[in-house]
Amino acid sequence: MSQLVVLKFDKEGTAQEVLGEVGALQKQNLITLEDAATVTRQADGKPKVKQATSLVGAGALGGAFWGMLIGLLFFMPFLGLAAGALGGALGGKFEDIGIDDDFIKQVGSSIQPGQSALFLLIREATPDRVIEALKQYHPEVIHSSLTAEQEAKLKDAFGQA
Repeated sequence: MSQLVVLKFDKEGTAQEVLGEVGALQKQNLITLEDAATVTRQADGKPKVKQATSLVGAGALGGAFWGMLIGLLFFMPFLGLAAGALGGALGGKFEDIGIDDDFIKQVGSSIQPGQSALFLLIREATPDRVIEALKQYHPEVIHSSLTAEQEAKLKDAFGQA
């Protein structure tokens, strides 16, 4: 079962920096993510959301493959490729998987200007190694789907009162 953890940072660019660190941890097989997103609250007060994965690109690629394959069967591979790519891109655009967009916007509007938040939907992780790698960024856990005991341990590990 996946767990959602939302970390807040005092600087605008820190969430994106930590997302890069999490990507490196994922390459080392220390964490497996289902989805991730960052929110920054700029000085003008507007939250800026950035999803870590683009469903439009993935949908277009998958659609192009299947469209070309079907097009080959009917001797029209380029028409099938174009139709499949368009259909896949549209499907990816309207498919909402992972972290709920409304929840991301809600939490994004609750952080202060100049701060950022990182949303991680974690499938599995090696907690001690991941915590050790992220400690240096001084994150604050502002939301999680962990048990109360697990969340308290995580906050303690990050040095929160």
